[in-house]
Amino acid sequence: MPHDRLVLGIDPGSRCMGYGLVRERSGVLTLVEAGTVRPDGESMSARLGLMYSRVVQLLQTHSPQAVAVENVFFARNSDSALKLGQARGAVLAACGVHGVEVFGYEPTLVKKSLVGAGRAEKSQVSFMVGQLLGVRPDWAEDAGDALAVAICHHNHCRFLAAAAAGQAGVSRL
Repeated sequence: MPHDRLVLGIDPGSRCMGYGLVRERSGVLTLVEAGTVRPDGESMSARLGLMYSRVVQLLQTHSPQAVAVENVFFARNSDSALKLGQARGAVLAACGVHGVEVFGYEPTLVKKSLVGAGRAEKSQVSFMVGQLLGVRPDWAEDAGDALAVAICHHNHCRFLAAAAAGQAGVSRL
């Protein structure tokens, strides 16, 4: 039976949330869906509610095995940091209600996982996401970031599986 894992990647933001679903089957990554949620002009509670609802819809429609979320790492001020945290909280709440495990990744780790450099430009990351998925990157920047987080999680899972397999053959002397 071929290995099959579906991961939902999320790039949370108070004005725009990127999402991307990436399937890995027998070591091959494929794009399932990607997009953004842009609830402009609404109150913060309405924006968070829309983000929560969209994540719930994605979880119900696709039933991913895991959700990978980019950690909040930078904000211009405390108000921005609070809003980013609230957006991330809406995502975490939706996943918690549906019993889906969530994994957080620092942006520098995501970039290093895909490009090999933690300070890579967004264009480099988007290019590598397209290469790894075998598609032309024509998505919004936030959706590309979400796809990158999903791919980073797939890479992390492969690494853990390889490490566990390596440990199985090791004996103490």
